[in-house]
This record gives sequence, structure tokens and C-alpha cells, in this order.
Amino acid sequence: MTKEQLDFAVFCVESVADSLNMTGDEVYSLMVDKSNVLDDYITPFYDTLHTQGKEYIVQELIEVMRERGVNI
Repeated sequence: MTKEQLDFAVFCVESVADSLNMTGDEVYSLMVDKSNVLDDYITPFYDTLHTQGKEYIVQELIEVMRERGVNI
């Protein structure tokens, strides 16, 4: 993972956390332990995702986590 990808992953976690009124730690756990969204979605699709707006990214990530069985 590059520094840019790491910075983007942190942005994603914190943005989703803000949207869901959760802590970054809680969302990180959901993205890593419960759904593997970080390694299987955010990192591989970084090139596309990082060009989108914050609102789109947040909604997309929430939708992907729900599709993977995360109750949020």
C-alpha cells in the first residue's frame, strides 16, 4: 500500500465514521474484521474511488459493507 492509498484509507474510515456517528476504531473494525472492505475494495479500487466526491465514497462504502453483511 502506498502512502497515498494509506491516506485515502484513513480518509474513508473517518468519513464513514462521521456519517454513521461512530468512532474511527469501530468503523475500521467493520471494514477489516467484519467485511474486509479495506483490503478487498478500498485498496484495489483506489484509482477510481479517490477521484470521487466524499459523499459518493461514503455512500458507496456503506452500501458495500451492507452487501457483505455488516449491520449498520
